Amino acid sequence: MSRDRSGGLDGIIVVAKPSGPTSHDVVGLVRRLSGTRRVGHGGTLDPFAAGVLPVFLGRATRLVEYHLGHPKRYTATICFGEASTTDDIDGERTPIDGPPVSRSAVEAGLRGLTGPLRQVPPVYSAVQVGGRRAYQMARAGEDVELTPRDVVVHGLELLEWDDRDPARPVAVVDVRCSAGTYVRALARDLGARLDTGAYLGALVRTESGRFRLDDAVSYDVLREHAAEGPAGIARVLRPVDAGLEDLPHARVTADEVRRLGEGLPTGPKAPLDVRNADLVLAMGPDGGVAAVCRAVNGILHPGKVLVPRPATDGRPHARSST
Repeated sequence: MSRDRSGGLDGIIVVAKPSGPTSHDVVGLVRRLSGTRRVGHGGTLDPFAAGVLPVFLGRATRLVEYHLGHPKRYTATICFGEASTTDDIDGERTPIDGPPVSRSAVEAGLRGLTGPLRQVPPVYSAVQVGGRRAYQMARAGEDVELTPRDVVVHGLELLEWDDRDPARPVAVVDVRCSAGTYVRALARDLGARLDTGAYLGALVRTESGRFRLDDAVSYDVLREHAAEGPAGIARVLRPVDAGLEDLPHARVTADEVRRLGEGLPTGPKAPLDVRNADLVLAMGPDGGVAAVCRAVNGILHPGKVLVPRPATDGRPHARSST
């Protein structure tokens, strides 16, 4: 069982978040159940949304930043014929008069929303405007002007079509997109393309980088394991470097771990597969991540060190904060 210096656990739990709790709620639950102080998540899900939420414990929290840019995948339920103030089911909705929406028109609209896009975030979003959150300004009745941001929609596929109510048809869409893409905004913009209103009725994140919903742990299962104490939680804990398998890994000796802990470059005895790389995970003899490094001509230069620095005069150094 891997533990951090405060006595908590090290690793990643991939949680299947239900609709309702916030991402912060999930972090709080994992913190309580695991007895681990340092806990964070790898990408916010709105309260009404469900699906994959990677939760990082202990030393794994220092690697969250390397996950945030990973692509995402969702199953989105898009409802036509109404606009929502929040672009989702939680907002105040207004019927929009417009031509009937057909399946073929939706499929054509989806094709027009794939590839690189300049996307305007929803007004009710956490984007900061002049140091304030956009949703705070919107709730106060203030006008909010948001700058478009560059996103990439890798694919949109219509999975289901329900037009039993011709004035309010519903589409279920598979969405593959870059990090930072607002699926609510995709629903809104799809409605605008079809001269009607549209909002997000439901959302499930099915993939976050290499983490899959099929492999995620439900709330109930998490609580069952927690009833057995830390050992139970450890059984659903993934390694600190889970999800980063595509990064180069370098095996280093205990002496090399010591050098990295001192902030010194080292040439690992085992040759690197990639001699030059911005990100390399240095793996110690115990199989854990010792440091995140930059490789230059086969030499590892420590950037973020995850192991304590060696003791001097009987007193341990603080862990590197780089």
